[in-house]
Amino acid sequence: MVSQTSSGYFDAAAGLPLHPVAIEAWQAAVADGWADPARVHGAGRRSALLLDAAREAVAAELDLQPDELSFQPSGPLALQAAVLGTLAGNRRRDGAGGLVHSAVEHSTVLRAATWHAERGGQVHQVEVDETGQVAAAAFLAAATTTGTAAAVLQAANHEVGTRQPVAEVAAGLAGSGVGLVVDAGHELVFGEPPSAPVFTADARLWGGPAGVGLLAIRRGTRWRAPMPVDEAESGRALGAPNVPAIVAAAASLRASRQDRQQQAGRLSGLIDQLRRRVPELVPDAVVLGAAADRLPHLVTFCCLYVDGLSLLTELDRHDFAVSSGSSCTSDTLTPSHVLVAMGALTGGNVRVSLHRGVDQADIDRFLAVLPAAVARAREGVTINAPAARHRGGPGEPAGQLIDSRGRRCPLPVLDLARALPDVPVGAELTVLADDPAAASDLAAWCRMTGQQLISTGPGPAGSDGARAYRVRRLR
Repeated sequence: MVSQTSSGYFDAAAGLPLHPVAIEAWQAAVADGWADPARVHGAGRRSALLLDAAREAVAAELDLQPDELSFQPSGPLALQAAVLGTLAGNRRRDGAGGLVHSAVEHSTVLRAATWHAERGGQVHQVEVDETGQVAAAAFLAAATTTGTAAAVLQAANHEVGTRQPVAEVAAGLAGSGVGLVVDAGHELVFGEPPSAPVFTADARLWGGPAGVGLLAIRRGTRWRAPMPVDEAESGRALGAPNVPAIVAAAASLRASRQDRQQQAGRLSGLIDQLRRRVPELVPDAVVLGAAADRLPHLVTFCCLYVDGLSLLTELDRHDFAVSSGSSCTSDTLTPSHVLVAMGALTGGNVRVSLHRGVDQADIDRFLAVLPAAVARAREGVTINAPAARHRGGPGEPAGQLIDSRGRRCPLPVLDLARALPDVPVGAELTVLADDPAAASDLAAWCRMTGQQLISTGPGPAGSDGARAYRVRRLR
C-alpha cells in the first residue's frame, strides 16, 4: 500500500498529508486553542487571539480583509454555503432566484442546484467543450438572463485540470446584480485568488487538515445564511470553530504558496512528460483536458478497454496512488458527470495529480510501470465471456445485434470493438445495453476510433428497458 508520505502518492487533487508546518502549528496551538473563542474567560480569549491571527494571515495571503473571511467545517460545506447563501442574498422580492452553473462543477454544486430546484428554483446548466471548458460568452448569456440570482463557475476543474474563464466572467457580471461564486480550491495552490465577490477553498488541497474550509465574501456582496446559524464566524457558521486546525491551515497555506511559481513550473514540466509519453507507451490511451490552459500539477488520461478500478488496483500494487473518474466501481454505476459533459470515455480513466515531493525519478518509474499495469488490467476484462451476437429478427434492429445487457463498462465498448472487424465497411450493427455509462462511452468510443453512432433509442420489445445504439463502420 502507498504510504501517506510516499513520492508515489499521485492523488494530490484529493488532498495532501499534513504539511510539516501545519503539524508544528497545530501542536503549538492545541494547548491554547481548545476553548470556544466566543467565551470571555481566559481560555476563550487565548483561542480568540489565535483565531484572529490565523484569519489575518489567510486574509493577507488572499488579498482579503479579515472580516471578509470565515472558516467553515469543510471545503464542501463552504462551497454549499457560498452557493445557497448567494442565492438567498440575491433573490428578488417576487421570489425569482435562478441559478446558473457549468456542467463540470463540483458535485457539491450539483447537489445544491438539485436542492434549489426541488424548492421551486430555476437552474440552468451551461455545457462545456471537449476539453471541459465553458465558453465565457455562453456562460454570461445564461447568467444575465432575467431572474438569475447566482452563477457558479469553478476556477479549474478537479478531474481534468482545465481552467475556466473566471476573470472574463467576473468582469461581465460586475454591476449586473448576479452574484458570482467561484470554487477556487485548486487554483489557490499555485495561482492567485479570483476576482469574484464570493469564493471558497479546502485546506486539504495545500496540506492543511481536513475539516477546514474557507468562505470569502467580499464587502458589499449580497449574501444571506441559507440555514439557521449562531454567532460563530459572524453568523456564517454553526458551532465553535476548530481553532488548532484553522491555525494549521493558515500556516500551511502561507508555506505552500511561498514558492508556488517555482513549483508550478517544475510540476508542469513533469505533467508535460506524462501528456506526451502516456499515449506513446500505452496503446489506445488518450489524454483529456486542455493542453495549455490547465492546472500545472494534474493530468487525466483514459485507456480503452480497461476497468478504471482494476487499473487503480494494479498501480497501487506498485506503490502508486492515483484517482479515477471511472463509473465501474463496486459502490456506484453512475458515470462521472465531468467526463460525460466533455463527451469523454468514462471508464478506464486515470487522474494523476502531483505534489512538491514528486521528482523526475518518480515519473520515470511510473512510466515504466504503467504499460504493464494497463495490459494486466485489460487481461482481467477480456477474460469475460463475450456478449451474444445474432442477426436482427422480426421487430429487432437491422443488421448484427450485440446483446450487452447486464454487462458494465467497459464491456459494452469492448463488445462493440470485438464485433466491428466482422462487418464490412459501411455496414451497421446495434449494441443493446442497460449500463447507464453506455450512452456516453459508446459515443466517445465512436469519436475516438472514427466510427459513426447513427442513433440511440429504446431497445426492442422484451429488452427490459435497455437502450439500442446503432453504429456504422466507417473504417
